[in-house]
Amino acid sequence: MTRITIRKAPGNWTIRAGGAVIGESSNALELSEGDYEPVIYFPREDIAMAFLDESAHSTHCPYKGDASYFSIVTKSQTIENAAWSYETPIEAVESIKDHIAFYSTDLVAVERV
Repeated sequence: MTRITIRKAPGNWTIRAGGAVIGESSNALELSEGDYEPVIYFPREDIAMAFLDESAHSTHCPYKGDASYFSIVTKSQTIENAAWSYETPIEAVESIKDHIAFYSTDLVAVERV
């Protein structure tokens, strides 16, 4: 089984896309899973949800549950399936409920500030 650890992410974190700050949090969580890079999960209340549109895309992780996806909509573009959330995560990772993670790409910056 893949080992997953979740801890409070140190410091303040931001998400930027299309020139806009989508979210900023000092209460983000850092999820580490096996050999993957850690992923920062932002509390929903720290995200400007008006920038996010629910997508029809979904995936399943045997260790976390079913993920729902969001596209980021900015003035200049829509970044498809750029974020995801486990709405009803498996009990072992239930602390990521009500949190959203973002793919860090050339279009989306997830940064510690």
